[in-house]
Amino acid sequence: MAYQQRRFGGSSNSRPQSGSRGGSFGGARRATGSRGPAKKYIHPSKFINKAVAKADEVVYESTHKFADFPFSERLHANIVRKGYVVPSAIQDQSISHILEGRDLIGLANTGTGKTAAFLLPIIDRQIGTSLRPTVLIIAPTRELAQQIDEQFREFASGLDLYSALIVGGVSVDRQIRDLKRRPHFIIGTPGRLKDLMNRRLIDLRNMTTLVLDEADRMLDMGFLPDIRAIVNEMPTDRQTLFFSATITPDIQALVNTFLKDPVTVSVRTSETSEHVEQTVIEARDKNHKVELLTEMLKGQEYEKVLVFGETKFGVQRLSDHLDNSGIPSVAIHGNKNQSQRQRALKQFKDERVRVLVATDVAARGLDIPNVTHVINFDTPQNYEDYIHRIGRTGRAGASGKAHTFIDIQR
Repeated sequence: MAYQQRRFGGSSNSRPQSGSRGGSFGGARRATGSRGPAKKYIHPSKFINKAVAKADEVVYESTHKFADFPFSERLHANIVRKGYVVPSAIQDQSISHILEGRDLIGLANTGTGKTAAFLLPIIDRQIGTSLRPTVLIIAPTRELAQQIDEQFREFASGLDLYSALIVGGVSVDRQIRDLKRRPHFIIGTPGRLKDLMNRRLIDLRNMTTLVLDEADRMLDMGFLPDIRAIVNEMPTDRQTLFFSATITPDIQALVNTFLKDPVTVSVRTSETSEHVEQTVIEARDKNHKVELLTEMLKGQEYEKVLVFGETKFGVQRLSDHLDNSGIPSVAIHGNKNQSQRQRALKQFKDERVRVLVATDVAARGLDIPNVTHVINFDTPQNYEDYIHRIGRTGRAGASGKAHTFIDIQR
């Protein structure tokens, strides 16, 4: 069965995109009056783009090698074991400022190495400290917090530094036990951190370092009140590191409140969407979409595919259908606990399955390399989310493709 790809003009009076009405497959839309913003209409023409070949990009020339930084001998050994030789731009320009104790605003795209940019100098400064916990790292999602914690454990190996991962979706009892061991680093998401802080299980009075990672996403997800409540419990005399992809008025207000005389390091580059081949696929209804998607994914070119759906129920059902159709697939969404999400993500990263089906919230903060295709089975809430979705492919000079399902245009 061939699927149709169409090009559209600038008219904005077309029918709504597929996914804007319920169907017999994939679960119903949120009921009217339920929480969450209404989906914004996006004209189908905005889902179409002939990929522009990337101009020869100027390769960043680092002014340092990792061996040049004044880290401890053991930390240098851990860096070498990880295979790190030349820093990325955000690492090259940030590490010295952080070692000096400066507050810092880091503007960088996902996947540019910012985690190591802040972890390495903080780890070096914490070696031999007896006061703990002293470092708090806040991230918007469980998965990103988990990735930071994993990198911390690799870099801090043999240095007698310990961390506690404080996120929702997993047993709080284990996290309480980890906190009682007085870790040097607490790495977590705002909701669970605030919960344990309110229960007086996290004491922030001795914190010397605060990292807010992907601050723009935390604001988008409504975490600002939790973040303010957490930071208000910390000493004002601290080092604050603030990483974001953008500086909006809300972000700037947060910067003015939390940081003192910060240095700004910007290595932000343009969105990759213009370099991603984008097409639309017309479908009659949800069942037709499933048929088309299943047929497409049997093609050899679909090597590593990220499929976005709207609801937790719909995402799980679609993943199960693909798996039962002989297309290895896993799903991540809010109904999965943390260990299930981590297992699914690892299977996809290790290429034991070709397809990962996800909701927007579950996929936020994930750094997944070598995605060949992004498929919007359901359209996103807004155009900004669309750009974020398709930015998962076409990275690091590789080609990428994005397909978006829409209703057949009359």
